[in-house]
Amino acid sequence: MKRDNRLPTVIQSLRNAIVSARPGARLPSVRTLVNEHRVSPATVERAFAQLVSEGLIEPRPGQGTFVRQARESTSEGADFSWQSVALGATRVDGGFMNTLLTVPPPESLILSMGYLPPDLQASSLLASALRQNSRRLELWDRLPIEGLEPLRTWFAREVGQGTVFSSHDVIICGGGQAAIATTFRALVPAGRPVLVETPTYSGAISAARATGLELVPVAIDEQGVRPDLLADAFRQTGARVFYSQPTFSNPSGTVLSAERRAVVLDIAAKARAFIIEDDWARDLDLTGTIPAPLAVSDQHGHVVYIRSLAKSAAPGLRVAAIIARGAASARLKSARCSDDFFVSGPLQAAALTVVSAPGWKRHLSTARTALIERRDALVSALNAELGSHVTFQVPSGGMHLWLRLPDHISDDAITADMARQGVVISAGRAWFPADPEGSFLRLTFAAPPASLREGVRRLAQVIREKI
Repeated sequence: MKRDNRLPTVIQSLRNAIVSARPGARLPSVRTLVNEHRVSPATVERAFAQLVSEGLIEPRPGQGTFVRQARESTSEGADFSWQSVALGATRVDGGFMNTLLTVPPPESLILSMGYLPPDLQASSLLASALRQNSRRLELWDRLPIEGLEPLRTWFAREVGQGTVFSSHDVIICGGGQAAIATTFRALVPAGRPVLVETPTYSGAISAARATGLELVPVAIDEQGVRPDLLADAFRQTGARVFYSQPTFSNPSGTVLSAERRAVVLDIAAKARAFIIEDDWARDLDLTGTIPAPLAVSDQHGHVVYIRSLAKSAAPGLRVAAIIARGAASARLKSARCSDDFFVSGPLQAAALTVVSAPGWKRHLSTARTALIERRDALVSALNAELGSHVTFQVPSGGMHLWLRLPDHISDDAITADMARQGVVISAGRAWFPADPEGSFLRLTFAAPPASLREGVRRLAQVIREKI
């Protein structure tokens, strides 16, 4: 990605402001810094991200960016400046991910989130399951690296009846993000290319960069990744891994068409490459027409399949599975050894208790019904407030709607304006592994309808002022 040569100037200006400000002071807004330094909003966001990674400032969704509060310390007067030289340049741009994961103030209108809101989570099921399994003393002992066998069997069966997967092909991980990071590290040597859809999941972008991988974007359209460009990317780069969300892609909501699924598998086979299939939203199908995973049609071990429970149950259920066969499975198990050895036994057992309970299907049904109502409320509000000024496709699953703005309107500027109004949205550029293809916002339709309508009303006011 092209870097603005004024980035160091913006960073130094912010450092000067931090030095002269008291802890907790609010820093100038993105718009103010853009006008002051005559740079792009992306340059300002990168400057903020650098200072966040250094622990100097903290973003507060819905409020702004602030000088970090000093914490009580017994090392008063200590000088930690030597650490900057020792650590060197960071490989991880944690600014956006930190912002995305920061819990917003309770009064915020949240139009972008990564998980079901509390009213749609399986909290009571989880609480009961944890109480029940915490009393099983054997679960507190060491466990196999790959996880509890009954839970592995459940994940293997969930891929689809009649598949070649068994419990021996399943490795339990501490959540979907950990599964993605482990898979990248196990399958792709540092410095090598990995193909990704564009746009794609920002957490995958972050994990790939942290592993030192070269991200190669492959464009999608309304039917998913373009097979012609995917084949070209494999040929031109020599890549051996393609990370994909073929079903309800985050952020775009795109579903890879039935016609292209076989073609994509064939392309990977000819390239002798892996497809990492991130099936994050399988439980959030809103039409009942969800296609089978790519892994179901894979005969020769080209698909490494990832499935998480945190999205459909609750964020605190950090349980996911990687499913792979052959040498890839052995490589993944070795990678897990260098992580955290194994996921907590009581948590694994609680996850199995939850998904095996009669209440699990009722929970999913209730969540899907609510998401349909909330999606329709968001779509109606956007049509009523903004009409033809924005474009989007109505998603058939997942939680997100991908909104395209007029190209002359900055998604960063809109996001900053909305934050000042107490509305949390996400600028689309964070989901692009390279330069954005336009100006986008990711909106999540999981909030209650009244919050969605009010958030869109405020959003429309800001957008109309810029048209």
